[in-house]
Amino acid sequence: MTITSKDKIHDIKCGLLQQLKEENAFWSYAPESVTPDNVRDEQLIALTMRYLDLDEIKQLFSIFPFKKIKDAWKKLLVPEGEYLYTLNRFFAWYYFKAKNPDAYLKSLQTRHLNAMFN
Repeated sequence: MTITSKDKIHDIKCGLLQQLKEENAFWSYAPESVTPDNVRDEQLIALTMRYLDLDEIKQLFSIFPFKKIKDAWKKLLVPEGEYLYTLNRFFAWYYFKAKNPDAYLKSLQTRHLNAMFN
């Protein structure tokens, strides 16, 4: 179920950002500069998927459309290849329902590399 209340969405974003700060995801930023207004949605999505747990990732799906989450994942996490392979394999299978996560990730990574060099 997608939440449409702007206040509730803002509260969820603030909560996720606070948890990300506690995980030192923004180690190179001044803490006061990390606000919902200064962090792009795709950054929030990717960092949440990378550093937080299933309950927090579930919150993403309550405030963002599925396509936006998948696009952020493909753009920011999939290109990290081997470094996040196990995590990305899980996301491909669990959230994005890939029947063959290994082949799916390989095709996404190949597309990303082709886009970079063409």
